[in-house]
Amino acid sequence: MSAAAPPVASTAKSTAPRDSQRIYSIAELSREFAITPRTIRFYEDEGLIKPRRQGMTRLYSAGDRTRLGWILRGKRLGFALAEIRELLDLYQVDRTGVQQLRELLRRSRLHIEDLERKRRDLDAHIGEFKEVVTQVSAELRQRGVDPESD
Repeated sequence: MSAAAPPVASTAKSTAPRDSQRIYSIAELSREFAITPRTIRFYEDEGLIKPRRQGMTRLYSAGDRTRLGWILRGKRLGFALAEIRELLDLYQVDRTGVQQLRELLRRSRLHIEDLERKRRDLDAHIGEFKEVVTQVSAELRQRGVDPESD
C-alpha cells in the first residue's frame, strides 16, 4: 500500500497518464473513483488524506489520489479504517515500503483465515437449514400436506 505506487486493481476508471505534479479537484476524484465528494471529505475528516487548501478549495495531490485509491481498495477488502490508516502511515516510517508490504501481507493472511472460518460457519448453517427443510417437508408429507404449497 505504498503511497508512492498506484494501487493494484484500482477502482479508478480513468486511464489518463499519472503526473506526480498534477493537482486534482474533489469533483475530478469523485468522478474518477465513482464516489461522492462527501465520501472524500469523510476520509479527509478521518485524517486519511490531507489536501492542501486554497481558500475554500481543496487541492488534492497525486499522492492524495493514490492514497484514496488504497483507501477504497482497503475498504473493499474489508479492512477497518483504523487498519487502513496504520498501513498507509507505515509508508511514512519506511519509505522503501517493505515494512508496509510485510504488514499488509500479515493482515491479509489474517483476513483470509477469518473469511475461511466464516465460510465454514456458513456452510455448517446451510447444512443445518437443509436438514430442517428435509425433516419439515417429510413431516408435512406424512400429514398429507404438500410442502411446496403456501
